[in-house]
Amino acid sequence: MNRHRRYVCDTTELHLRHRGLHLRLRWLSLLIAGLLGVAAFGAQGDPALDARLKTLENELRCLVCQNQTLAESNAPLAEDLRKEVRELAVAGKSDDDIRAYLVARYGDFVLYKPPVKATTYALWFGPFVLLAAGIAVWVTVLRRRARMPADDAPDDASTADDGAAASRPRALLGE
Repeated sequence: MNRHRRYVCDTTELHLRHRGLHLRLRWLSLLIAGLLGVAAFGAQGDPALDARLKTLENELRCLVCQNQTLAESNAPLAEDLRKEVRELAVAGKSDDDIRAYLVARYGDFVLYKPPVKATTYALWFGPFVLLAAGIAVWVTVLRRRARMPADDAPDDASTADDGAAASRPRALLGE
């Protein structure tokens, strides 16, 4: 019977310890939830900053997708770049400073509309040069056709041969 009392005391003590641990865990989880809520509320923050970041993200190109802006892309690298842009903006950098930093790091390609300079001439003017070359070739071909002499018309002998050649398959088919 003595053993039984000891067992009851141990289980009661164990139960109290467990209950204390449970209460501590509950308070800790409430504290963590509160901190996360404060962090989420702080992240929503300034609508002017969000609008500024949205404008910047629309001016920057996703380095992975290449045909999408940073705002449109869901690539992991785009998410990292958006976070980096946000950190730079929160640190007080201007839009021009942020663009200059990203261009220094990734080159003009990171800009969705790269500037016109010697290294980007082919990008800006290449399509127009190709279009002009295509038009020039087309005009040249049309002029050559117009200058062809009219005496290249087929003669009567070749026309007669064509008529015989056309009647032979019809004779074979029984028409």
